Amino acid sequence: MGIVVNLDVMMAKRKISLSELSEKVGISLPNLSILKTGKAKAMRFSTLEALCHVLDCKPGDILDYVADE
Repeated sequence: MGIVVNLDVMMAKRKISLSELSEKVGISLPNLSILKTGKAKAMRFSTLEALCHVLDCKPGDILDYVADE
């Protein structure tokens, strides 16, 4: 499966909406939605850092690795 994005889980834990997170992080709503749904093929460290700052979490809380079976 590879890298799994758990942004939706962290957003639910922090009770923050996509539009609120978009505003606080400075990422457009469509691009944040692509990240949230796991459709992104890459992410800048600066984006990851901003998400971790706003969500008060570590990169491992947002990204996970799931090995193929």
